[in-house]
Amino acid sequence: MEKIRCGWCEKDDLYRKYHDEEWGRPIYDDETIFEFLILESFQAGLSWYTILSKRENFRKAFDQFDYRKIALYTGHKIEELMNDPGIIRNRLKIKATVTSAQKFMEVQEEFGSFSAYIWGFVDGIPLDRQPKTLGDIPAVTPISDCLSKDLKKRGFKFMGSTVVYAHMQATGMVNDHIETCFTRK
Repeated sequence: MEKIRCGWCEKDDLYRKYHDEEWGRPIYDDETIFEFLILESFQAGLSWYTILSKRENFRKAFDQFDYRKIALYTGHKIEELMNDPGIIRNRLKIKATVTSAQKFMEVQEEFGSFSAYIWGFVDGIPLDRQPKTLGDIPAVTPISDCLSKDLKKRGFKFMGSTVVYAHMQATGMVNDHIETCFTRK
């Protein structure tokens, strides 16, 4: 029997695997949250498919998204990344990743974990919007607006409301699987 999925993921097996195994599943560990935060920031202005297809290259280039290491990157490392054809070579986004790693640790210090901070915007419980169709899924919400503003205030870059909402979807803070999607079961 054919699985019914959200229509956006039917492009190929890479997308289907991501949809079936990751998207919309609650993530509470800081390491994975950081990875998605950075990947989503690189997506700004690009397709998620582009980022997803380069994910392993990003992991290798950015020390498996170890924010402790990334926070210490110097100009030399930034130049090395600018010459890596396996990732998106956008200087502003690469520098923003270093800043985000530093700010990420500041938030951890303040809240005990980044997870406690970010999940606090939804009271620790995934929001289940139960959309009937892809057209029922918004690009932004009042919560993503609020979270985006707070992240920017804390010094994070490339964290507009659309990027933040995509992060919320990816990390399961909001469940936007359409109601007929097999993952709802």
